[in-house]
Amino acid sequence: MERIFNNYISSFKGLSKEVWWLALITLINRAGTMVVPFLSLYLTKSLNFSFSDVGWIMSAFGAGSVLGSWLGGKLTDKLGYYKVMVFSLVVSGFLFIGLQFISSFLGMVLGVGLLMAVADIFRPAGFVALSAYSKPENKTRSVTLIRLAINLGFSAGPAIGGMIILTLGYAGLFWVDGITCIVAGILLLNVLNPKTARVQDDIIALDPKSAYKDGPYILFLIAMVLFSIVFLQYFSTMPLYYEKERMLSEFQIGLLMGMNGLLIAVFEMPLIKWLEGLKYTKTGLIISGALLTALSFLVLNLSSWVGILIVGMLFMTVGEMIAFPFSNAFALKRATRGNQGEYMALYSMAFAIAHIFGHNAGMQLIEQVGFESTWYIIIAIMLICVLLLVFLKRKMAYQNISQ
Repeated sequence: MERIFNNYISSFKGLSKEVWWLALITLINRAGTMVVPFLSLYLTKSLNFSFSDVGWIMSAFGAGSVLGSWLGGKLTDKLGYYKVMVFSLVVSGFLFIGLQFISSFLGMVLGVGLLMAVADIFRPAGFVALSAYSKPENKTRSVTLIRLAINLGFSAGPAIGGMIILTLGYAGLFWVDGITCIVAGILLLNVLNPKTARVQDDIIALDPKSAYKDGPYILFLIAMVLFSIVFLQYFSTMPLYYEKERMLSEFQIGLLMGMNGLLIAVFEMPLIKWLEGLKYTKTGLIISGALLTALSFLVLNLSSWVGILIVGMLFMTVGEMIAFPFSNAFALKRATRGNQGEYMALYSMAFAIAHIFGHNAGMQLIEQVGFESTWYIIIAIMLICVLLLVFLKRKMAYQNISQ
């Protein structure tokens, strides 16, 4: 037992102080991210929107995210990551608080779109900051530490969010999310000021390449869009499936989704360190994660036993733990070829584009063909993602490019 504990602790060694501060800021921010997993329920139960309406609102969510990610990359390359991160955290906090006062369909479309445009300006800046504060050999583990912070916050968030809904209603979620964003921004102002923070990997490309002309990277991004369309079902259609098909309460849904974050917080860092030691390629590991995520949907159609929901969540959790850190590391590695902001903006935009199509498509599908058929379609999308990644892996191996 002591050996296991020591191995777990050693997986965190060597990371810079700045990365730890960035992780703490992320934890504070994400601990309040209770609105997102309950947004589809809030829109249908409190505002009485149809599934189709919710789908369009979630498309606005994605459109705002695309705009914010693109703008964040541009601003990061021009102004630096620090100013961009502070602005995003503080302003999005006030926007989260204001969103609760909107009740019309058009107002919600515009409000959610604006909120995500401001909030996702943070993402490319955060990736560049993470790269700057990490030694080259520690980048994958640094990414994993940030994900650990996200999931520690997110594991508590849905469970607490479910209790807040029972006691204070949905409005309480917006207040908590907004306040935590503002608090995270204030902390960042104090601990990651460029005058005191220590940069460990200041990458300057003498002959920067355009990310838009990097063929393997574009292929990778297309695969990530497909992966994200599938993964995002856990934050829109899956909560509805839990409630309407499996008869779970908001609190039970919160606990089930919170289990995902808790497992990631405990096991992801040791898992990543172990996988790095096995010397598998990043693309190969992403493929494994994609297959496990597809399996998480398949098992739901195989049994009416309520425990299968936990089995499905476990498959998805392990798939996520493998795929996301190594896809992020792949993007950071390619970003050394050109303007980092541009590369990481495109990486963020892959997930934002998935928000545009993934939530809406999922909502339209469950309304038209039901949950069971929707899950089979989702599995087919993930298999296309896997085929693209296999092609990318072989193409890079043939060209003798680092994978």
